[in-house]
Amino acid sequence: MTKIQAPLSEPQLELLQMFARPVDVADWQNIKVIITQYFAEKAIEEANKIWDNEGWDNAKIQELLSSHLRTPYKK
Repeated sequence: MTKIQAPLSEPQLELLQMFARPVDVADWQNIKVIITQYFAEKAIEEANKIWDNEGWDNAKIQELLSSHLRTPYKK
């Protein structure tokens, strides 16, 4: 099986350089938590922007929860 090699992005290269030295398991676990929290916060910020810009409220959420949005397929 041939594996396709994609070029690394700038952040990936910087992370490789940063972790070229040994990293303690506990430190690596903490780093992963920090990175995960960062991206979770960014996702929440974007969701809040959409909520505010689109004027969403709990009624809109209930509408979405009760909507049938799947594509119908012919049998």
